[in-house]
Amino acid sequence: MIGNDRVASQADRRLIYRQDVMTRLTHWVWAVAMFFLLLSGLQIFNARPNLYIGQESGFAYQNSILDIYALNREGGPIGQTKLFGMTFDTTGVLGVSDNNGRASFTAFPGWATIPSYRDLGTGRVVHFFFAWILVGTLLMWLVNAISSGHLWRDIVLKPRDIRGLPRDIWDHVRLRFTHGRSYTPLQKVAYFGVFAAAFPLIILTGLSMSPGMNAAWPWLTEIFGGRQTARTIHFFTMLAFVLFFIVHIAMVVLAGPFNELRSMITGYYRTNTHGEEK
Repeated sequence: MIGNDRVASQADRRLIYRQDVMTRLTHWVWAVAMFFLLLSGLQIFNARPNLYIGQESGFAYQNSILDIYALNREGGPIGQTKLFGMTFDTTGVLGVSDNNGRASFTAFPGWATIPSYRDLGTGRVVHFFFAWILVGTLLMWLVNAISSGHLWRDIVLKPRDIRGLPRDIWDHVRLRFTHGRSYTPLQKVAYFGVFAAAFPLIILTGLSMSPGMNAAWPWLTEIFGGRQTARTIHFFTMLAFVLFFIVHIAMVVLAGPFNELRSMITGYYRTNTHGEEK
């Protein structure tokens, strides 16, 4: 395997076959599924734009940690977001937004939800449909990743990855990117966090909010400290995925979008490393 040698003057610029068919296929299925899950999830959130900790919620309780709402003022309606007791004016984005010249009183604006109008039923159907596509694709990826060695080689963190992390972070800060067959330490940390923590967390918290799963696995909700806590964890894990996506796209652009996209379309990747990994 081509090693992570950073000596650019001695770079070997060969094309290598880096991503197999299953890795590429699941990558794009995830991208589509996560898009629909995000926007339909915001539609579902709009039905109750509050987050709580524990089992209890409702107008009689004062235990919310996030509230998005609209208020009437002399100058007109405003949108506000209250997070951990701190209040922010979010007019035009959250709480109150413009909808073709008319004020829309929803937590998230119509352009950020599926459907764009208020329809909880359709939002739930879309959300659950793509949730099962995501789960099924993850299982396919896991079987392939184990059998091909991709999981052990590129995802599982090893002591040498931890040792190489400070240097790799410094290289990224200086926009010096390593293009090799295997992932760099920073990439491994990111992907390990996604596959070992974020995906299981968002799937399990989603299942814990299902009445059917509550009946079949009542212990699942208790693991997360209650249905409302599970919903809160689900929401903030979604925000973590959004942040991961933004950083991921930024890195693709900075590292060379043509080369990065080619590896996820054709499987072939141009390296700037040489030698063989031991």
